[in-house]
Amino acid sequence: MKDNQYWFDQLEKYVAGGSSTGSKKATLLPEEPTVIMRGNGCRVIDADKKEYIDYRNGLGPVTLGYNIKEVNNAIKRQLTKGIVYGHPTPLEAEVAKLFTKIVPCAEKVRFLKTGGEALAACIKLSRAYTGKKHIIQIGYNGWINTLSEGAKLNPRESISGIPAGITEELSQLHHTVNWNDQSTVKQLYETYRNDIAAVVVAADYKEIDKGKEFYPFLREITEVNNSVLVFDEIVTGFRIALGGVSEYFNVIPDMAVFAKGIANGMPLSVFMGKTDIMECLSKGATVSSTYGGEALSLAACKQVIKFYQKENVINHLWKTGEKLWSSLNRMFEEKNIDIRVVGYPPCAVFVSEDNNLLKDFFRSAYDNGISLYNVSYVNFSHKQKDIEETLEKLEKCF
Repeated sequence: MKDNQYWFDQLEKYVAGGSSTGSKKATLLPEEPTVIMRGNGCRVIDADKKEYIDYRNGLGPVTLGYNIKEVNNAIKRQLTKGIVYGHPTPLEAEVAKLFTKIVPCAEKVRFLKTGGEALAACIKLSRAYTGKKHIIQIGYNGWINTLSEGAKLNPRESISGIPAGITEELSQLHHTVNWNDQSTVKQLYETYRNDIAAVVVAADYKEIDKGKEFYPFLREITEVNNSVLVFDEIVTGFRIALGGVSEYFNVIPDMAVFAKGIANGMPLSVFMGKTDIMECLSKGATVSSTYGGEALSLAACKQVIKFYQKENVINHLWKTGEKLWSSLNRMFEEKNIDIRVVGYPPCAVFVSEDNNLLKDFFRSAYDNGISLYNVSYVNFSHKQKDIEETLEKLEKCF
C-alpha cells in the first residue's frame, strides 16, 4: 500500500527539500499528512484515506473550495478548445477588463503565473519608470524577499546577513522593513533621498488593522518622493475584499499584485497599475512569459469573479471566519491555553509565546481530522455544519 510514509520517502528521495513549495512539506509527523490525494468542498483525503476538514486551502489559493462545479466546468469548456496558442485568447482581454473594474489602481493589466515573479516585474517596472535603484520591501513577498540583508526566508523566519546566492551589490539595493515601521521608512528616504524606486508592501496579517495608518503614510511618502507604491495583495486580494486592502482601506497604490484566490487554485498571478508605469513594458522593460495568458487559468479566473459577485463570497469569508476563530479563542481562554487566533477573520493567524505548544496543538488537530496552518483560511465551502464539526473535533485536542 502506498501510504503517507511511502510518499514522504519518495518526496525526500527525488524532490529537493522534500517539496517544491517549502511550506508544504510535512513536519509534524506522524499526525500530519505527507500528501493529499483529493479534495472536495472544504475536505481533503490523504494517502492513508483519512479525511480532514481543511483550513490550509493550498496555503491560500483555494477560496471557494475544492472541486467546485462551476469552475471545473469553465476549465473543461476551455480545455476542449485549447490551452495555449501562438496568439492571445479573448479571455486575456476579458479578464484584464474585469480587473480594471475590481482593483482601484488597475488601468492596465498583465498576467503571469506566480506572485513572486509578478512582484519582480513590478520592481523592474518601478526602476524603469523612476530611473531609481533602491527598493523598500515590507512584509513577506515570497522568495523575491530573499534579496536584502536580514531578509525574510518565509513568513516566520528571517536571517542575519546577506542571503545565500545574492551578491552584496544586489543586496545593498534592497531594504527589508517591518510592518508599520514608519520611522525606518523615513530613515531610508533620508539616506537614499532621491534614489528609492518603489515601496513594496504586504500586510502583516497578525496586525493588519494597523493598515488604517500605515497605508496612508506609505501613500503620502511615496508621492512626495516620486516613488512607486506597490501593494502585495497576493493573500489579501479576493479575501479581505474583492479589491483587496486597497478597497478595504481606501488607499490607491500605483501598482498591485494579485495571485492566491483569483482562480481557486489554478496557477495565475496578475500585476497591474497606472498606464504610464505599465507602458514601460513596451519601452524596454521586458516582462514576458509563454504561459502568462494560459487559457485554462484565465477561464477559471473569469468564473471565480462571476462566482464572487453572485454569491457574495467576501461576506461569507468574514462571517464564517469570525464564528470559527472567536469560538476557538473562547476555548483557549476557558482552558487557560496560551494560544490565540488574531487578525482579520478571512486570514487568521495563530500566535503563542510557546512555539512547541502551538506545534502540539496543530499535531493534535491533525490527529482529530482538522488541517490547520499558522495562517488558516476559511473558504466558501465551509458551512455551518463544518464549523460546528471543526469546533467539536478541536475541543478534543485540549
